[in-house]
Amino acid sequence: MILHELLSFEILRLIWWVLLGVLLIGFALTDGFDMGVAALLPFVAKTDTERRVVINTVGPVWEGNQVWLILGGGAIFAAWPPLYAISFSGFYPAMFLILAALIVRPVAFKYRSKREDPRWRSRWDWALFFGGAVPALLFGVAVGNVLLGVPFHLTPSLHAIPDAGAGARFFGLLRPFALLCGVVSIAMLVMHGAGWLVLKTDGLVQRRARGFGRSAALIVLAGYALAGLWLWLGIQGYGYATPPPHDGPSNPLLHEITRQASWMAAYAERPWIWIAPVMGFAGTAMCWRALREGSDLAPLLWSKMAIFGMISSVGLVMFPVILPSSTAPGSSLSVWNASASHLTLFVMLVASAIFLPLIPAYTAWVYRVLWGKVSADDVEDPHTHSY
Repeated sequence: MILHELLSFEILRLIWWVLLGVLLIGFALTDGFDMGVAALLPFVAKTDTERRVVINTVGPVWEGNQVWLILGGGAIFAAWPPLYAISFSGFYPAMFLILAALIVRPVAFKYRSKREDPRWRSRWDWALFFGGAVPALLFGVAVGNVLLGVPFHLTPSLHAIPDAGAGARFFGLLRPFALLCGVVSIAMLVMHGAGWLVLKTDGLVQRRARGFGRSAALIVLAGYALAGLWLWLGIQGYGYATPPPHDGPSNPLLHEITRQASWMAAYAERPWIWIAPVMGFAGTAMCWRALREGSDLAPLLWSKMAIFGMISSVGLVMFPVILPSSTAPGSSLSVWNASASHLTLFVMLVASAIFLPLIPAYTAWVYRVLWGKVSADDVEDPHTHSY
């Protein structure tokens, strides 16, 4: 109880905002290259053996990597209940499509090699492509819509009501800026997947992965720069009109969030957050260079730095807002008005401190055991391949 009293509501809210970012970034860094590899599968592998090589680079690890997504969803549900309720209902069509793609992916892994028929395997290869490319695209579209604002308002009883205007329907989510964010997202994960394939394969597959990875890196650089310029010149941001009570109750209607000139004003208020976009640009540029120069490990490491910087830049530039309302800014959710109770956050933090370190420890052990390249000889030996 002493520790509970020392950790104020404000500190716990900040800790869980950081932890949510860690979980989402962890998902992008791990399952992100799985999705990138799946999106590259039809293009970097031309023969059945090559495709089996590509699949077996991620086959032993993709299930463990998805743990980060489950943890992220669970953290949103428990630590930020209004965020979970409004975002999952507001983005329901897109979420349904993402879940369908994530369900198709394990089925494709398991069933692809059950028959020798080339047409059978080709269909499952495209299913794997769907399972990797669609989530990679739609996650970015979702981020773009959050930056633009989601059309909803809260009733006096805090019931979230989607507003008219089709913003919550699927095609309403496909706004130009959101689509640009989707392109950056899928290109970023394709670059990440290419870095993984360069590390885990050799020969023709590796050379093709280098080529696609370099192209994806250039798209990421151009798209990320354009998105930043668009945010600066054409998209209003959100923020508090007056300093909020950081330890106040979780009721968005008690706080005054309004539209501001630009999200980019955050860089003037907190200059230290420039480190995030610098990491994004530098990591992408260095990944492109490492792919061109023939390094095996460096492209993956640099792509991880790029992903960390880009995702961090979104959270840092929006802070403390986490889900703005485009139609009723006063209903917007923030770190200070949308969390669970003080006791709930504390109990969750204790549980996380005990169990969360087990995940990276286990993950590191798995990658250590499975270290090394996957070759054509490996997939022909039933004792050394999974799929």
